[in-house]
Amino acid sequence: MARTTSPFVQVAPHTALLPTAEGKMSPVTVIANEAIRQGFDDICLRQALNARTAPGVSHVVLNPDAHAGYGAPIGCVMVSPTHIYPGPVGVDIKCSMSLLQLDVPEEAIADRRTRRALIDAILARTPTGAGQGQRNAPKARPVSLELGKRLVAEGASASVLSELGIPLHWASKCEDFAHVGHDNTTDALHARWEVLFAAKREKFAEKARQLGSYGGGNHFGECEVVHIERNARAQEAARVFGLRDGHVAFLSHCGSRGLGSMLADGQFRSLQNKFDAWGIPLPGGDRHMVHAPLGTPEANAYLNDMALGANFATVNHLLINALVLEAFQEVLPGATGDLVYTISHNIARQEVVENKLAWVHRKGATRAFPAGHHALRGTAFANTGHPILLPGNPRDGSVVMVADAGAAQSIYSVNHGAGRRMSRTAAIKGLDQQDVDAGLAEKDILSNCRTYPKDEAPAAYKDFEAVLDSVKGAGLASEVARLRARFVIKDADKADD
Repeated sequence: MARTTSPFVQVAPHTALLPTAEGKMSPVTVIANEAIRQGFDDICLRQALNARTAPGVSHVVLNPDAHAGYGAPIGCVMVSPTHIYPGPVGVDIKCSMSLLQLDVPEEAIADRRTRRALIDAILARTPTGAGQGQRNAPKARPVSLELGKRLVAEGASASVLSELGIPLHWASKCEDFAHVGHDNTTDALHARWEVLFAAKREKFAEKARQLGSYGGGNHFGECEVVHIERNARAQEAARVFGLRDGHVAFLSHCGSRGLGSMLADGQFRSLQNKFDAWGIPLPGGDRHMVHAPLGTPEANAYLNDMALGANFATVNHLLINALVLEAFQEVLPGATGDLVYTISHNIARQEVVENKLAWVHRKGATRAFPAGHHALRGTAFANTGHPILLPGNPRDGSVVMVADAGAAQSIYSVNHGAGRRMSRTAAIKGLDQQDVDAGLAEKDILSNCRTYPKDEAPAAYKDFEAVLDSVKGAGLASEVARLRARFVIKDADKADD
């Protein structure tokens, strides 16, 4: 139901402000057209205001895909120069998107039997399911305890990539190929590992064996056909990114699996216990908005744990892409491919915001640095901006975008996808299974699922075109290419960012 009065102050057709109580602090920046703004529920808006009024927070941005999450909304950006917050990073530390471009033309996968063979070959290497690991995939890469220990500390180092059979140059195709500890060293992460896992090696080994797997819920692998926009800027960006018009690509969405979840849950429990002992009030009374001032032992412990989970997530994506390429080569001998990019949407990063170094928490939000941004100097994307990978849904497609100068207003961030409009429970109860499956069959989109999960159906998500209209209309980013799905790998297990 539409609101009778709007809580927003419209600045332009695609941007608005959400004022704080009594206007004592600067408002929340809202990137959304009128239709999207009407769809924000009261819980989402309350969480956004809680985040803005939390200790040490200087900026909050609400993106068009925003919806209620744990603590802060999924689909928001929160900036603090003085504090670190686990909630506005999320449970799935460094959940990310990655895109693999293949030299395979669209017609090579037109036959359904070829696509079925590709699905089988991928699943033989990359299992799905919240609790699944390498033992469920006969062609997975083995990960020893020692390798697992190194990769969570080193990230996508040359030695880790070599041991896993991942092309070394793919590290340069990552938003961040390695994360360091609170003191900017790898030693801090090795030391933190000893504290967390030295006496629990088997538990860690179990989580490490999930490397190269998708997990459940909204995570997926999706075979796409690339359609590059017909304008000079998009064509040049596509050339730099390595996109090939009319050719097959593979889009992946996953994160740090059970390891990241375990690390995040441990941090929530530890900080919540300390807040209880100290009697410190929580922002909005929300136990998922615990936080720690930078430089304290509590902040250092969280930054170290976040880095461990983020390194696992990075290598997880790179290994999945290597295994997917191997699967294509098994079914289509001679196929080659290269990574386009890997980019996170659940992470806190140190960045310069209004000439001050701060921690930018992106929860269900994607970094968006345009051409000329100082952080891209010396990279392949200095003159174009880096690739932005935004999933929509299999039926309506996904996009590759590039940031515009207007992204400064959103702390150089955009949405991370379409964003949910229905809870999982509401989708399961309210959507018709035959309609869900028929909608994909009508577009000849195959899936590994006997019946596509209703809580992951396109209708459970916001109108992707309205979300993109908000991003483009606000001047945040422009389209480079559309990705049209040909098959999807999912799992019906229930999980989320």
